[in-house]
Amino acid sequence: MDEEIIKKVRKIEIKARGLSQQMFSGEYHSAFKGRGMAFSEVREYQYGDDVRNIDWNVTARLAHPYVKVFEEERELTVMLLVDVSGSNRFGTHSQFKEELAAEVAATLAFSAIANNDKVGVLLFSDHIEKFIPPKKGRSHILRIIRELITFRPQSNGTDIGQALGYFQNVIKRRCTAFLLSDFYDRNYSDALKLAAGKHDLVALQLLDRREERMENLGLVKFYDPESTETLWVDTGSSALRRAVDARTAAHRREVETTMRRYGVDLATMYTGEDFVKPLRNLFSRRS
Repeated sequence: MDEEIIKKVRKIEIKARGLSQQMFSGEYHSAFKGRGMAFSEVREYQYGDDVRNIDWNVTARLAHPYVKVFEEERELTVMLLVDVSGSNRFGTHSQFKEELAAEVAATLAFSAIANNDKVGVLLFSDHIEKFIPPKKGRSHILRIIRELITFRPQSNGTDIGQALGYFQNVIKRRCTAFLLSDFYDRNYSDALKLAAGKHDLVALQLLDRREERMENLGLVKFYDPESTETLWVDTGSSALRRAVDARTAAHRREVETTMRRYGVDLATMYTGEDFVKPLRNLFSRRS
């Protein structure tokens, strides 16, 4: 592996591992509970036990009340669904959105393995670019980080619906899934509804502040990394700036409404800014 890549992987590992150990391990455990309560054993009824847990078959057979004992199925499968389309190679505040995605995903991955959970990754554009099946262990997480910082997609477009459909096909049992994207896409509501109905789905929207508010920079040449088109724009036009700002605000509202409609928790993070606070707020809400 190239020495520069090794340095980048190590840098992200140190930051992500530190955050997961110092801040997120307990909160992660509380926020993501596991697959549910699994039957463990039966024991004699004791004063204060919930009568709803009485095992009537055993009680009738032994002529004495017995209750079922349950314990949490802690081990989770965590999937990171990461948008690697062209719009994520954008950033104006010291990092690109794809770099922010790598740091956030790595932090979540280290939090997961600290709780003995398995982690897998799906990288997508408007194609399924790469699938890494869920596994445990530090070496597996380092492979994930390496892929996140070196992978170059075959396509520039975005198809969230296709990614969610593929995810449901390859992960049969209920899992916790983080969908990392700027959500510059449409027509993914049906796939989102199906995925959220089967899995514990969390949306992490990664944005850059310049995407939300256009500044007066005069005549500027813009490049669309997804369509690869270029366009000269007069950002000195106040009417144009208002129209662009209104459009981006509408996009934010649309994403928030869609996630709320299907019960998907949402957190928004920005390039060049601390992502700890929005993640902690998300964990706190879920706890």
